[in-house]
Amino acid sequence: MKILGIGNAIVDVICKVNESFISNNNLTKGTMKLIFDEKDFKSLLTNLKIEKTISGGSVANSIVGLAQLGNKVGFIGKVNDDDLGNKYENGLIKENVKYFYTKKKEELPTGTCLILVTPDSERTMCTFLGTAGKINENDVSSDAIRQSEIILLEGYLWDEGKPKKAFEKAIQSANKVAMSLSDQFCVDRHKPHFLELVKNKLDITFANEQEIMSLIEAKSFEEVINFSKSLNKLIVLTRGEKGAIAINGEEIVECGIKENLKIVDLTGAGDLFAAGYLHGYVNKLSLRDCLLKGTEMSSEVIQQIGARL
Repeated sequence: MKILGIGNAIVDVICKVNESFISNNNLTKGTMKLIFDEKDFKSLLTNLKIEKTISGGSVANSIVGLAQLGNKVGFIGKVNDDDLGNKYENGLIKENVKYFYTKKKEELPTGTCLILVTPDSERTMCTFLGTAGKINENDVSSDAIRQSEIILLEGYLWDEGKPKKAFEKAIQSANKVAMSLSDQFCVDRHKPHFLELVKNKLDITFANEQEIMSLIEAKSFEEVINFSKSLNKLIVLTRGEKGAIAINGEEIVECGIKENLKIVDLTGAGDLFAAGYLHGYVNKLSLRDCLLKGTEMSSEVIQQIGARL
């Protein structure tokens, strides 16, 4: 197997909202907020028109993108044996993703993410992790990890307690480790842990400009470049309208964005960028060609609703 993803198994519920909905509910546009009470989550959904419901989760989106490009891939993520859990598993199987998890009845329901898309196409996420946030080391198959060339992890998965143990077990068993920092909210919440991972445990780090600058508390992007060069590991960064950049020791390659796109929804842009990049990486393409493939995939996904092509 080329790549095994380990992440939060979340069903995405996509709704279009106006700007006032974001401010009235004390949300920060463009970020992800964790909601811990199922009642609070359901009350947010009241009066909203659902555009689309899709099996999601950041790493799962990347893994499906890799499968669509013809790579042999798998995924581990915890769901409940309920209606959404069944839909989630079937959604992965339809996309030729091998699902290395056996569902069982859990106390909490399958995780759900409410994706609120404002008229400017920006997405703001409210996530009720449900049973996805209870992933533990017993849910993670060491055999599946060892049989994959690379594992892909997400910052969203990291949390103290059982998820952290699952994370550590995955890293210990892996041949190579890639991880997305996921969200500035995650970076700020787990900064010392993430910095330790980036410096000492990860072979490939994916981040956007805001996340990496927050992680190292940089005042300028030049500081980010110098930090990345000093690591001698692969750091892949997206910079919005400035394109993307890959840094591997002294080798630095940049790639611009695609022009004249009809942007509909930015959900999944980073996930599909990672899919395109990793497709290039496992198929031994150059740093530049990896960046180009990542840019191509993210450009496609933002011209439609949802995070799956």
